[in-house]
Amino acid sequence: MEIGNRIKNLRIQKNLTQEELAERTDLSKGYISQVERDLSMPSMEVFFDMLEVLGCTPKDFFDESQKEQRVVYTKEDRTFFEEIDKQYVLEWLVPESNENEMEPILLRLQKNGSFKEFGPSLAETFAFVQKGAVCIEIGMKRYYAKEGEAIYYHASDPHQIFNDAKGETELLMVVTDSYL
Repeated sequence: MEIGNRIKNLRIQKNLTQEELAERTDLSKGYISQVERDLSMPSMEVFFDMLEVLGCTPKDFFDESQKEQRVVYTKEDRTFFEEIDKQYVLEWLVPESNENEMEPILLRLQKNGSFKEFGPSLAETFAFVQKGAVCIEIGMKRYYAKEGEAIYYHASDPHQIFNDAKGETELLMVVTDSYL
């Protein structure tokens, strides 16, 4: 039975490195790597220890219905956050996407609105301006994008997005998880 990929996916979902999982289970990083590539099969005791650290029961691990990925998300699945002071609305297109490697969102900036400032990280950001125009400050530099233009940057400096249009601006954004 091939269990390695499932263990690897659980580890990544928990934002753990192979080294962190190894430390928490008193195993070596090399052994974790071998298990994830199905080159080694852990004993039942070691397997249960790994599942405990990964927050998964044996029943859930082997439950076939748990393994099928969800592919389509409806409007009803979306969640919203509105920041009145900064004049923006954030719409998560995929529930709990902040726990995934990518976080797809719709960002609506009202006239003179801005999105919160973020510090430096390992994240990457992609945005497509669906409506309006924006100014992106990255470190000490400013970049401008208008409707129909795409934005892509590494978040290695403090960064913030501002509405640069006379009305509402809407961005489709995908941000990567900065911890992987």
